[in-house]
Amino acid sequence: MSGSRWDPGVGGGREESRVPQRSAGTRDSARGSPFQMSEESTLPMTAVVLAGDRAGEDPLALAAGVPSKALTPLAGRPMVRLVLDSLLASEQVGRIILCGPAREHVEECPSIEEVMRGGRVTWIPPAASPCDSLLRVLETVSPEERVLVTTADHALLDRDIIDHFVRHSLESGADLAVAVARKEMVMDAFPGVRRTGFRLRDGSFCGCNLFAFLSGRARRAVAFWSRVEALRKHPLKMAGVLGWPILAGYLLRLITLESALRQLSGRMGLTARAVIMPIPAAAVDVDSIDDYQLAQAVLARGHG
Repeated sequence: MSGSRWDPGVGGGREESRVPQRSAGTRDSARGSPFQMSEESTLPMTAVVLAGDRAGEDPLALAAGVPSKALTPLAGRPMVRLVLDSLLASEQVGRIILCGPAREHVEECPSIEEVMRGGRVTWIPPAASPCDSLLRVLETVSPEERVLVTTADHALLDRDIIDHFVRHSLESGADLAVAVARKEMVMDAFPGVRRTGFRLRDGSFCGCNLFAFLSGRARRAVAFWSRVEALRKHPLKMAGVLGWPILAGYLLRLITLESALRQLSGRMGLTARAVIMPIPAAAVDVDSIDDYQLAQAVLARGHG
């Protein structure tokens, strides 16, 4: 979804033989992991789908003639139903919490009502922002419960993306795992479509709207990012929260993804790691008409 995002990511390959360190950083998801999963970590995760609407009219919803962006029709279904169906298809996911859209919009959508009758999907009302909505959801979930978070506009999400991210997140030994993809890979797969990215010393990355909360400490990240978002109009104060070394390193492209996550982890009081996704579609969310047309074309080719 649009707006400020707390988005680093993962990747793959085999680690060199060494004693594993539980430190913040990146994880190439094509690689193996030195961390062994416990029996508890193989239990299905609770999934959260953020489907609230920001203030003002959304151009996609307006063009589609629907009351909420999440209900924009795509491949014959509301966009959020695509996300829910993919989560339901994954063995890594147990129950699903749908946060938004507004109750009256859900009640007017037979497709969402149908999936909720299955028993695994429950709905709660959204808050004013994605961060506030997530905080609201997490208040209803036990701190010991592992939580997978995504958004209603992640239209190309599929079981392979979910399973890959969850598996490597659980192997990472982190409190919080966030998915990213290398921008070059995404642009090669989908040329001509604009994608927002962030440039660091070790490359440019796109966020993937996938987050794994793997311990109670991970919830500190939501409150932290809520503070950052609240200071968007006060850049000096925002820099003070993020940390001047991180900001300077980012602006001068002197900082790597691993280093940025390590420093942010210290400020948040948790361990965050990035999973660099090898699947280009993981970085596609539907924020514009161009994104919609891309998703429509990819789905028509049989993705998901």
